[in-house]
Amino acid sequence: MFCFVDESGNTGLNLFDENQPVLYYGVITSKVNLDVVAEPMLSRLRNQLGVERLHANELGVARLSNVALEIAEYSKKRDIRFSLFKVSKPDHAVISFFDQVFDSGMNKAISWQHYFTPLRYVLLFKVAYLFDEEIAQMAWTARQERNPERCSKKLREICSILLDRVHRLPDQRSRELISGGLKWASTNPFEIEYGVGNKDTALQISPNLVGFQQVLQHIDQQAGRQSRKVRSITVDRQTQFNKAQGELADIYQKMKGLKADMGPGMPSIEWSNMPEVPPEFRSSDESAGLELVDLTLWIAKRMTENKPLSPELVSLFYVQAKRGQTDEVSFDGLNRRWKHLSELPVPDEPLSDEMLEVLKKGELDRLKVLQGL
Repeated sequence: MFCFVDESGNTGLNLFDENQPVLYYGVITSKVNLDVVAEPMLSRLRNQLGVERLHANELGVARLSNVALEIAEYSKKRDIRFSLFKVSKPDHAVISFFDQVFDSGMNKAISWQHYFTPLRYVLLFKVAYLFDEEIAQMAWTARQERNPERCSKKLREICSILLDRVHRLPDQRSRELISGGLKWASTNPFEIEYGVGNKDTALQISPNLVGFQQVLQHIDQQAGRQSRKVRSITVDRQTQFNKAQGELADIYQKMKGLKADMGPGMPSIEWSNMPEVPPEFRSSDESAGLELVDLTLWIAKRMTENKPLSPELVSLFYVQAKRGQTDEVSFDGLNRRWKHLSELPVPDEPLSDEMLEVLKKGELDRLKVLQGL
């Protein structure tokens, strides 16, 4: 299996650009090396349009429509599959705050079940309710802080603002849990380790790397479903994040074969087919596969943003995407995945004595660490 990866909407560590609120990753997988096999077809289409490369932004809807049906027919014949992954950048700022501050492995005022079970998503939405864009920007700025003293000061300030808003939550239990977590974090900011150590660490928390994790996990899943070995991963070259993407791919490669449970009611991790080959970073001007994924990603982005498209381009998208996947890091995505929690019936039977004891101990431990705060 051959994989080609492109991205769009990159603003680096700036998460609050109103013109580009979403980072997109497009992935094309194919049973053949498109850099070799698709080159003759694309060369003919370039000549037909009188261009050196098929750059979607330059050609636009009208000119791309003239070649879309031929690309669609080729994609159907070669079983070319397109998948789309998104990261909502403003949402990522709040999610990153929650995952660092309310991680029960760091924050002793948060019991394990409120982070390592689906209850974490209930708590996340309650915490997010307290944020506005100004506080989200403050939280993201502090998240990138390299100086521990300055970071701890900023974290205390953010926790203080959020504590003043906890009364807005409608239920007492949420107010109790969230205020406890915020008070503990404010009192113990160095144990939260909210900032970053250096520039490379800052890149690892960027939406680009969060989205690239989705890409690597998708490639693992596709390889398993198709019972194929990943022969190559070609990624569009750009200077800021390629090194960090390569390092992340190396970490995932070393976890090949890992199987683990994330917690009760949470998804399982199984990376049996994680690719052993490192990503190769190339310019789209040097790769037919990247040329194709650039076209389809451009179409997908326009569809997502409700911008005009021709029937030919829509047809091309669905030919490639019908056997692909889509996912996103956003509150909308989390809501779609976990909203069923609010619809679950009340259990017919009481909890076991063993589970009640575990929950009781967790609550007593939580209350104990809050004493005197």
